Amino acid sequence: MTLRELIQSVDSEQYSDSLLFQKLRETKPEYGSNRRILVKLIDCEIAVTNVHVGSMGDIITYPIDVDPDLNISKVQLLDAILHELSSNGFSDSESSDFWNDFDNLQKAKIVR
Repeated sequence: MTLRELIQSVDSEQYSDSLLFQKLRETKPEYGSNRRILVKLIDCEIAVTNVHVGSMGDIITYPIDVDPDLNISKVQLLDAILHELSSNGFSDSESSDFWNDFDNLQKAKIVR
């Protein structure tokens, strides 16, 4: 199942407050990549990878590979993917502050 198919298979009323869900639902698919969204359990938390590479139109066409040992519903799966796409819940200003300070050598830790 692709992310687009997952989005179409859930009750959209449940996500009426999610601007990201609405944007993904309206996005026209593009076929510029053959990446896959990977979902697995790491340290008792659902980890989602490969959702930040490519355009939004590419990302909604990516097939979703869920670890066979992970037993989650479609809603839980979509929630985890939306959470990862939304920068793990960071606000725009928090995300901007992080990237603005990313190359600030005065704030970088020295790892020995």
